[in-house]
Amino acid sequence: MPRIVRGGLIQCSLSISTEQPIEKIKKSMIDKHVGLIEEAGKKGVQILCMQELFYGPYFCAEQKTKWYAMVERIPDGPTTKLMQDYAKKYQMAMIVPMYEEEITGVYYNSAAVIDADGKYLGKYRKHHIPQVEPGFWEKFYFKPGNLGYPVFNTRYATIGVYICYDRHFPEGARVLGLRGAEIVFNPSATVAGLSEYLWELEQPAHAVANGYFVGAINRVGTEPPWNIGEFYGKSYFCNPRGKIVAQAARDKDELVVADLDLNMIQEVRSVWQFFRDRRPESYKELVESE
Repeated sequence: MPRIVRGGLIQCSLSISTEQPIEKIKKSMIDKHVGLIEEAGKKGVQILCMQELFYGPYFCAEQKTKWYAMVERIPDGPTTKLMQDYAKKYQMAMIVPMYEEEITGVYYNSAAVIDADGKYLGKYRKHHIPQVEPGFWEKFYFKPGNLGYPVFNTRYATIGVYICYDRHFPEGARVLGLRGAEIVFNPSATVAGLSEYLWELEQPAHAVANGYFVGAINRVGTEPPWNIGEFYGKSYFCNPRGKIVAQAARDKDELVVADLDLNMIQEVRSVWQFFRDRRPESYKELVESE
């Protein structure tokens, strides 16, 4: 009997100038997302994920301390509380990527995970922090994640979270599979000319190697004054065979909805026994200190 979960992904363009006050930027982006969250709820989405640092611009395009004001506590900050209300209203589990403050001066690129009854389940902190041209200066803003690779048992599925640059590293993707993730969400902010040729390659490969579904989310448009490139959208779901089953356009705000049959996970793993045939005792070089 099929075990269907309706997943949703939100991709958005920046709604307001980066020259506006930070609180105004946050409110504008949250308001914009709320409209798409309500659309998702009305369409029966059961698990919904938004893009990396969803309530602002991709401010890592420059190195300025003013953007530290974007931080919030998780789960005690206002955005987590607001999203808990929407999760409960629509009986929809949610992945909410935010700029997290642990203590003053200690900040992470994180995502809160909320269950369909509004209960806060925990958070993931991005592990791999880039410092890459043409304007991904993340080490200025974020400490590397220190909470491991947790999975979260939502009402509808067991999920994992991997954030943007993490997707270039197969090790964490494998850990999420071994821990039972059925869907892995990767909220991102990535531009054409840098990563687009990898966008539909790496994450379907993770899905195949680990036998799970992947939801890949990217933002949309260019963001003045930095204009580091076009955030090319194209958010998608792919299945454990690596096939893209639903995908957004590259140039518009959009909610992607897909019905995912989780029974496919067992079907695929029964054919490709990658977990059975692993040889972890032979991989010691991967974790040995130089």
